[in-house]
Amino acid sequence: MMTSPSETIDAAAAGTWKLGDLTVNRIGFGAMRLTQDGAAFSRGSSSDRTRALNVLRRAVELGVNHVDTAAFYFSPLRSANELINSALAPYADDLVITTKVGPGRDPSGTWLWATPDQLRGQVEENLRQLGRDHLDVVNLRIARSHGSQSVSEHFGALAELREAGLIRHLGISNTSRKQLAEAMSIAPVVCVQNKYGIDAPPEQHELVRHCGDQGIAFVPFYAITGNGQDGGGADTGAEALHTVARAHGATLAQVRLAWTLHQGPHVLAIPGTGNPDHLAENVAAGALRLTDEDLALLSA
Repeated sequence: MMTSPSETIDAAAAGTWKLGDLTVNRIGFGAMRLTQDGAAFSRGSSSDRTRALNVLRRAVELGVNHVDTAAFYFSPLRSANELINSALAPYADDLVITTKVGPGRDPSGTWLWATPDQLRGQVEENLRQLGRDHLDVVNLRIARSHGSQSVSEHFGALAELREAGLIRHLGISNTSRKQLAEAMSIAPVVCVQNKYGIDAPPEQHELVRHCGDQGIAFVPFYAITGNGQDGGGADTGAEALHTVARAHGATLAQVRLAWTLHQGPHVLAIPGTGNPDHLAENVAAGALRLTDEDLALLSA
């Protein structure tokens, strides 16, 4: 059974993994939802600044030392990077901040995609907003429509910035196994960040296993929402989820997170929220141990 709300569970309960030479707890924090109330990138109202800052500080108090962000995480009044800088700087030595480049948004919110030559500007934008002289991990985010295209020029540009000392480690996001192999031929890859959850298609399960074989962290997004994606609500239709949740006294979100972490020691989680209660629940999911029967039921 999960512990009561009065009992505090630290992110270390999920165990650790290394992003290159950087050790992180396997339960981290995703900053996408910090800037806006409601669904990500919606036209809803900007988040309460004080609450967002408190959530970030509380995450670190709960042992979170892996924060995922991006310069394009912003609303009319909020920037995730600025919130992270304000809440957490000067940064603890063990705090790893991962960001991503490739996509961008102009002030109106319109999406843009960087050319290889424009990636340095995006990296420098993240450096400036976060107040860092280097970025711990930078993921190259691939457009959905570019799933079969070469990543060599874009990843090569990031590899040059890594050699120049602006980036410590590189990852790749929204990618395929073929693109991952191409990136690995250019520079070391420490993580893959793809959409993944219980209801993922077979090729994504295979990619998770492949990353484990290569010693690469797999960092899923939308692990909680499943087919709900970025609409803000979990896909709660599967009876198996409810059955396992009842058995452990856990929420559906906690079961989804626990299932994700059970897919291998190299699988990390970066659930995001602007709600301090949900934050504590997400971190506590790292201590939820599913049985073989639970896993078989969920996989079915």
